[in-house]
Amino acid sequence: MMAGDGGPTATFSVWDYVVFAGMVLGAAGIGLFQAFRSRKENSSEEFLLGGRQMTAVPVAMSLTASFMSGITVIGTPAEAYKYGTAFWLFAFSYAIMSTITAEIFVPLFYRLGITSTYEYLELRFNKVIRVIGTSMYIVQTVLYTGMVIYAPALALNQITGLDLWGVLVATGIVCIIYCTLGGLKAVIWTDVFQMVIMLAGFIAVIARGAVIQGGLGKIWMDNYNGGRLDTFSFDPDPLRRHSFWTIVVGGSLMWVSMYAINQSQVQRYISCKSMTHAKMSLYVNMVGLWVTVSLAMFSGLTMYSIYKDCDPLTNKDVNSSDQLLPYLVMDILAEFPGLPGLFVAAAYSGTLSTVSSSINALVAVTVEDFVKPLWPNLSEKQLSWLNMGMSVFFGAFCIAMAAVASLMGSILQAALSVFGMISGPLLGLFLLGMFFRCANSIGSLSGLILGLIITLWVGIGAQVYPPLPNKTNPLPLSVDGCKTGDTNLTTTVTAWPMTPLTTEPSVVRPAIADSWYSLSYLYFCPVAMLVTMSTGLIISAITGGCKQEKINPDMFVRKKDLFCFSCSRTRSENPDLVEKTGPEHLYGLDNPQFTDHELKLKDSDKITKL
Repeated sequence: MMAGDGGPTATFSVWDYVVFAGMVLGAAGIGLFQAFRSRKENSSEEFLLGGRQMTAVPVAMSLTASFMSGITVIGTPAEAYKYGTAFWLFAFSYAIMSTITAEIFVPLFYRLGITSTYEYLELRFNKVIRVIGTSMYIVQTVLYTGMVIYAPALALNQITGLDLWGVLVATGIVCIIYCTLGGLKAVIWTDVFQMVIMLAGFIAVIARGAVIQGGLGKIWMDNYNGGRLDTFSFDPDPLRRHSFWTIVVGGSLMWVSMYAINQSQVQRYISCKSMTHAKMSLYVNMVGLWVTVSLAMFSGLTMYSIYKDCDPLTNKDVNSSDQLLPYLVMDILAEFPGLPGLFVAAAYSGTLSTVSSSINALVAVTVEDFVKPLWPNLSEKQLSWLNMGMSVFFGAFCIAMAAVASLMGSILQAALSVFGMISGPLLGLFLLGMFFRCANSIGSLSGLILGLIITLWVGIGAQVYPPLPNKTNPLPLSVDGCKTGDTNLTTTVTAWPMTPLTTEPSVVRPAIADSWYSLSYLYFCPVAMLVTMSTGLIISAITGGCKQEKINPDMFVRKKDLFCFSCSRTRSENPDLVEKTGPEHLYGLDNPQFTDHELKLKDSDKITKL
């Protein structure tokens, strides 16, 4: 069939399977290579933090790949296709997030030398708050990872007809293998490989679309005429799904909660060998996010240019917006054996990177926050076996959660909503501890609980009663160009329909559904953060927070942490610098977790002197 005419598409060829299998084997091979390379350094520190000797660029690419997942590959182009380019404004959010995380959170976490982000909560408040924070993170990560596994499984089912459960299980097994054997180093270096594959998949779609449509200029003009390029809307209405304010204000805080306190991300930059590398990894990651979201958005614009006269969703060629890009791939790339396989590899790469990151982080917080406090005398060998066992357990658990993810509507929005609902209260809790000396345990815990209740109320309400189109503002689509009789019902996924949890049409929507439940999902995080902080401060004041004993000043953000790289060469100039005895008195590694033993293992040929 001709692109844009509607109707059934082609299926995978032998070369597509070869390309796809090659990517999976390549990712697994990198992970196994790292496992073999680090076999003599079999410690918990090596497994969870790569020996704290990583450098900025691979960590940055891993940071980007961790959340630019299969959800991005599939969900973001569909977003551009249906709603236009407002999502592009997240470029501002990425810049704000990177600056805040690098200049406020990195110095604090780096100075404390923590392994689990939630260690800070015990140092600043108490053990109970640490356990609650860790538990919230585990729930959030397992839910999110389930969505990430489901997204490419949906794409593979749509394109190849492969069994949905088979793909889900295969995804989990591949991640479990190299996470279990290789630890964080395997995760980071496979992320680098998978990031390249993701970008190549987008470029293939854009390049072929430009050839079909007669150039990028034609694609741009089609989207201009279709209203897709109206990016800036300064409507202050908090119920509007995407506007400049919801994305730049709400989106920035949501991404701060993802990068600044999320164990998956924190674990990467504290694995760097110096604070300079840790900060630089976040700024390089910012550029990576810009490139990735731009390619994803332009893929969506390319899709609109091709289907502007025959929308596959309206024409029932697909039954979900998350299936649009896979449908386009088989429509325009099937005549080039191997290219559809490259796209599926791109979606699959994003999934592998995110799932492996999540598994590694879940193991880290479980071991550090639950296991070690109960059994502090475990040997390194016992910890190593425990780390591997927990990797298998969490991998299997995340696969099971994919079934739940299939019930949550649009994958992209659902994923971001989960982060807003759970990370928002946690971000408020961390900010209370970092900036307010008067905040005490009673007030902070009260604020966390109330913030979580509020954000779950609005978040779950929005799932049950989705906002009406007048607030989400989908743009018009046409089927005038479809060939008569080409309506296709055979390519839809029937295993788990991707529909929101709505009530029956006969049920009347309550008044609150069109006000409180229609709040933009990007405001979930700011609302929860503000409720947590304000409640925490009020109750802390009532319970004598300002009269509590003096707190360790290292628990707070310091003025000299802000916008200053730790580049000093002497300990007198930089108290975080690690001095060692021996032929070289100063290694220049300011990661406070390095020990003499670790440095002796590395200094033969692995440590670069600053």
